[in-house]
Amino acid sequence: MMNKHDCVINPERGRGEPVLPEIGILAVNPTEAPVLAAYAKTAEMQRSFLFHSNLYYSEKLFLAGPAVGAPVAVMCLEKLIALGAKKIILYGWCGSLQKKLRAMDVLLPTEALSEEGTSRHYQDQSKDQNQDQNGQQEKILTSPTLHTRLGNILTAADFSYQTGKIWTTDAPYRETRTKITDYAGQGIYGVDMEFSALCSVAAFRGVELAAAMLVSDEVWQQLGSRNFLGKNLSGSLESC
Repeated sequence: MMNKHDCVINPERGRGEPVLPEIGILAVNPTEAPVLAAYAKTAEMQRSFLFHSNLYYSEKLFLAGPAVGAPVAVMCLEKLIALGAKKIILYGWCGSLQKKLRAMDVLLPTEALSEEGTSRHYQDQSKDQNQDQNGQQEKILTSPTLHTRLGNILTAADFSYQTGKIWTTDAPYRETRTKITDYAGQGIYGVDMEFSALCSVAAFRGVELAAAMLVSDEVWQQLGSRNFLGKNLSGSLESC
């Protein structure tokens, strides 16, 4: 069994740090930083710092980011939870492994295959490599309630989306043709660098987390045609 009280360093709210509202958005990619800043200014949100990221907050909503990669994203999420966050929307990018998922589409991931090194530290270490009784990797899942709620909000805002499993990696330059073909054959929709770790933290801390991923490139084509033209989802997500 995991002991939450055995760690020598724990996330906590420091003196003078804000108490956050329950709901907010963690936008992990640096490209979204100006979008967050502009929205926060328009909404007259207060600003704080979150490690090397920014944190904006009001009575109803917080916005945080960027935080690229599982370890940095997890540090930010842990701090957000310590400050009061309970329902977190991850907004990030993913590469598509399926032909039906094209660049600029939106994916709401339901489950993750972890190939990053952070998740295992939030899982039961007494089990062999976090496997179930059948030798399969334990499922890393999004919050079903928040996932459904997010989907309903995007539908109401005229955002179409797909749902499916995602592969999270620490090594974007080791996304081999063999892995891409294999995982696509298993029905995995996309690849990112944060989702599985953040889901593991959310489960460990007892909070809800769901994600909206903008498809940045079509990995299945093995091309470099990246269309980094983010959609601003913040206005729609505020109604969470």
